[in-house]
Amino acid sequence: MGTLVHFKDLYLEAFDDCKPSFVVLFLKGYSIFCAVMLFMAVYAFLYRAFTGFEF
Repeated sequence: MGTLVHFKDLYLEAFDDCKPSFVVLFLKGYSIFCAVMLFMAVYAFLYRAFTGFEF
């Protein structure tokens, strides 16, 4: 649990000194998009691993 809090602090600290607000919004949205894509890739791999690698 401490690791997730540490990552949250790093995430929030990364955007502290960014001035253009649209850039901050774009970067936050892009980071969430990347996290969702990574989760979907891991989920798809685990699904294939547990159900067999038949295509």
